[in-house]
Amino acid sequence: MAILFRILALVAVPLLAAREIDCAAGERVSIRGESIRMSGDFQGRAAIHIRGACEVELTGLRIDGNRKALPQGQALPPSNIRFADHYRANGVLVEGARALVIRDSQFSEIAAFAILASAVGQVRIANVSVSDSGSLNAKGRNNTTGGILLEDGTANFVVEDCVFERILGNALWTHSRYRAQRNGPGTFTRNRFDGIGRDAIQVGHASKVTVTKNTIRNTGRPDSAVDVEGGGTPVGIDTAGDVDFSSYSENVMSEINGKCIDLDGFHHGEVLSNECINEGGADAYAFGHFGIVMNNTNPDMQAVAIRIEKNRIAGMRFGAVFVIGSGHTIRDNRFTRLHTGRCAGCTYFPGEPDLLRAGIYLGRRAERPAATRGNLIEGNAVEGWGMAKRCIVFAPGVKRSENRQIANRCGNGRESK
Repeated sequence: MAILFRILALVAVPLLAAREIDCAAGERVSIRGESIRMSGDFQGRAAIHIRGACEVELTGLRIDGNRKALPQGQALPPSNIRFADHYRANGVLVEGARALVIRDSQFSEIAAFAILASAVGQVRIANVSVSDSGSLNAKGRNNTTGGILLEDGTANFVVEDCVFERILGNALWTHSRYRAQRNGPGTFTRNRFDGIGRDAIQVGHASKVTVTKNTIRNTGRPDSAVDVEGGGTPVGIDTAGDVDFSSYSENVMSEINGKCIDLDGFHHGEVLSNECINEGGADAYAFGHFGIVMNNTNPDMQAVAIRIEKNRIAGMRFGAVFVIGSGHTIRDNRFTRLHTGRCAGCTYFPGEPDLLRAGIYLGRRAERPAATRGNLIEGNAVEGWGMAKRCIVFAPGVKRSENRQIANRCGNGRESK
């Protein structure tokens, strides 16, 4: 028997407690045209909270989270806890549904997550706007909240044609919880981001995820909300956990106060034809970094077989690509205006003085040691401060003879002045 909920009025309804709906397999929940404003006394995990193996369709929602009236200061949960069980005052929380559709809806001033889907079998989110959302921890830093989060094996998802503006934490992401089922397959496409405090997009603990044709501006703003103590360096497109058979392509990023693309946990995947351009000098990017960074925090993965091709990156505070692992192809990229910070005496790892002065750096470790060999670096243009001398650099212990360099073009470019 289908269950149908319809509220057509567009006048905001003050909400004191969560609207909780339990549903069973074969049932359908439909909510259309509802407008909600959470009260300052709101109690509950979400304005709309749906549990069960039903099909859910939410259309034309307008939810105002009234975050200024709700408590702040909540820290990140321990790594073994679902975000669905930790954060309260979400906009929409859906757990265990067979299918979820949310479209043509607006979320603003949400203290936690605008949309949180946990263990959902199929998801489509389209033409949704999220603005002025997220909260801060006790130190006044972002706690990842504000955007759309998929977690705990959420699969077959598409998030498309959505707009995210002024989000304190992550805007669009899948949660990397170590012992949980991985998320995916899925696609994030044609979404727009502006003014994101942490990551515009994060693919966490997932497989077969496509991130393509998104537009990202002003990540890592405001500076004061960046989670310095928690190591939350802002990223245009981030990765976490164990992520394979995924593709980041044709995304356009600008004014990134951090990393353009972080590949922590990424393997057997591709980074193709992306653009990341910073126009300002180093002083404009307090958390400026490398353009593309590999890492291996998750103990179950190794950085292997990544294709990085035809990307354009300009205006990085440090270098273009930090490489660990094996079997990678870094080909036909254009890296310009590197090392705007001109960091002559900077060090990160002891005994590796050139790490923060190189264009492409082949490292011996990241979070843990890595065997960096069997990589091809071919046909790249690498320009910037000191790049005529330190274009491609090998860490101590990484053998040049075990990695191939072919027809790369290196020079100081405009940074030679």
